[in-house]
Amino acid sequence: MNKMGEENLMSTKVMLVDDHALIREGIKQLLEFDGSIDVIEQASDGAECLEKLQHVQPDILLLDINMPNVNGIEVLEEIKKKNIPVKVLMLTVHSEAEYLVQAVDIGANGYILKDSGSEELKKAIQSVMDGDSYIQPSLIPSLNSRLVNRDIDKEKIAAVYEEIIDEYLQKGIPREIPAL
Repeated sequence: MNKMGEENLMSTKVMLVDDHALIREGIKQLLEFDGSIDVIEQASDGAECLEKLQHVQPDILLLDINMPNVNGIEVLEEIKKKNIPVKVLMLTVHSEAEYLVQAVDIGANGYILKDSGSEELKKAIQSVMDGDSYIQPSLIPSLNSRLVNRDIDKEKIAAVYEEIIDEYLQKGIPREIPAL
């Protein structure tokens, strides 16, 4: 507590990245309403986001996928490649499992759809801040299905690869193909 008897709470610092100004402004208003979240910066595309990340240090980056110049997936890849210390919560219209799997594989800390309510968005932000991952609950069945299918595909590829290697070895061709 501070001198005035108020609790001294650290607010979560957020950077919003979306190519629609109205969306950014609306999300900013919703997030800052109770004072626990502070939107410290905004960007309208991925290139602007990467530039601004050189000068600001948000706790969480709320990142849209579809944007001009540099899209959100490319921004996420760049953040991970450069080891920029920020947690990334994808905020998008894309409910397709392909986008979700790609974002998770690259290292997104969370994935939530723009049709979510403000309380769910705040819950996602808090979850990511607590060190957990957050996937919008309605997307989990499609994610699980996609991951199972991907694992099956990897197993099939590995089996075919081994068959090819065995054929080469039976024909006396040296094993020069690198392992998977």
